[in-house]
Amino acid sequence: MNRTLATIECDAAEPEKLMPAPDAEQLADLLKALADPVRLRLLRLVAESPDTTACACHLPTALGISQPTLSHHLKKLVDAGLLVREQRGRWAHYQLEATALGPVWGYLEACR
Repeated sequence: MNRTLATIECDAAEPEKLMPAPDAEQLADLLKALADPVRLRLLRLVAESPDTTACACHLPTALGISQPTLSHHLKKLVDAGLLVREQRGRWAHYQLEATALGPVWGYLEACR
């Protein structure tokens, strides 16, 4: 049977199938942290560093940004749980948080 758009009924959304609001907020915060080209480049740079750890002293030159700008972006990534910060003497070292992207992967898998 061939139905036209005029005859297709609209199914109401089932609330139990929706993502819980707290989960959506958490995922949105994570995606907001990722939604910046400098932060994406930073994350990739740290991920490709030996032991997925990079010293902040090397990062401004590699990205062509100032130290204050770098600090701003690193704080956003740390606050989002994507990077872990460790103070080693004068310099901070940043390491990729391996499980941080789990909610993103889970969401993408659920959308399939």
